[in-house]
Amino acid sequence: MNRKSKSSAVIIGASGGIGSALEATLTEEDTFDIVYGFARSRSGGQHIDLLDEASIAAAAKRVAGGPPPKLVIIASGLLHTDKKGPEKTFRDLNPEWLARVYAVNAIGPALVAKHFLPLMPKGERCVFAALSARVGSISDNRLGGWYGYRASKAALNMLLRNLAIEEQRKNSRSIIVGLHPGTVDTALSHPFQGNVPEGKLFDTDRAALQLLDVIEELKVPDSGKLFDHEGKEITF
Repeated sequence: MNRKSKSSAVIIGASGGIGSALEATLTEEDTFDIVYGFARSRSGGQHIDLLDEASIAAAAKRVAGGPPPKLVIIASGLLHTDKKGPEKTFRDLNPEWLARVYAVNAIGPALVAKHFLPLMPKGERCVFAALSARVGSISDNRLGGWYGYRASKAALNMLLRNLAIEEQRKNSRSIIVGLHPGTVDTALSHPFQGNVPEGKLFDTDRAALQLLDVIEELKVPDSGKLFDHEGKEITF
């Protein structure tokens, strides 16, 4: 994105592997006047919790006091915890876990959109992106399993499509997309890296650069779609 007027970028989930790399890369590139990084583990003005709408509203209020955001990236996600992994079979389904995964992977990003999209400039190219996943594609699902993660990312894809349609009516140059970063060497993917083909496990810095390159090339007709780290569209 070329700087023509004062603007900012926002990274939600800036304490994670990909989020922190995105924040660092954008800061180093100096394309934006301000790069805001928010995360659940951060305190004060940098705190945000996708399970707490009040904290999302507070983060948006802080951004509203500066240059308008032309780029918002949600880099948060939940696949497993130390005590709970993704479901291998329907016998593993648990309502509390499903609700939590949906809250982080779908509902949280939707609430970020609710509070941050109104801050993005009208009549200018701006990008709202959320990290999704290839496994959230229904047409690409040939293995099953990972019920909550797959379903919550599919829900995220639908929410992004809805947002893209509505926002297009207000700003014909807005772009709202889901991004699949590939398998990145982070805590989220660590338990599953043994199955990753050689050369397909990316470090966080490379992943951030790849995603920003994809964002740079996006056009208005791409809004509402899902793209991988090579810029290739993934069908829903």
